[in-house]
Amino acid sequence: MALTVGAGTVLDAAQLDAAIAHGAEFIVTPGTPPALAEALQRVPLPVIPGAATASEIMALHARGFRALKFFPAASSGGVAALKALRGPFAELHFCPTGGIGEHDAADYLALPNVPCVGGSWMVNKEWLDAGDWAAVTASARRSMGG
Repeated sequence: MALTVGAGTVLDAAQLDAAIAHGAEFIVTPGTPPALAEALQRVPLPVIPGAATASEIMALHARGFRALKFFPAASSGGVAALKALRGPFAELHFCPTGGIGEHDAADYLALPNVPCVGGSWMVNKEWLDAGDWAAVTASARRSMGG
C-alpha cells in the first residue's frame, strides 16, 4: 500500500522546515500570516494554506495560491459561506475543515468549489486502535452520501 504523508496544522516557518526535513509530501496550515505565506511560496511541495475571511482569501490569492483550507468551516459560515465565496473567488478551490462531520460532509462536497473536506470523524480512535478499517471505510462512504 502506498501512502502520501503530509503535515497539517503547520503554524510557522520553523514547523514548515521541520515537516519538509522529515519527509512531508504536502503542507496544510490552519491560517496563514504573511511570514508563513512567504515561506510557503518557496516550498517545492503542494501546499494548502488556511483562510477564513474574504480578506485572508484575497491576500493568499494575490500570492498565487488557488487551493485553500477553509477553517474553521462550520463556525465561519459553512456551506452558505462557501457558496457566497464562489462569487468573487470562482477560480479558487477550498478544503473545508473544522466542525464538519458525517452528517454534512456531502453538503460541502456538492459545491463546485469544494473538491475535498477534512475532519477526524471518520478516523475514530477506537476504530483505529482496533484496526477496524471496515468502520473507517463505512464512515467515509456515508460522509460522501453513499
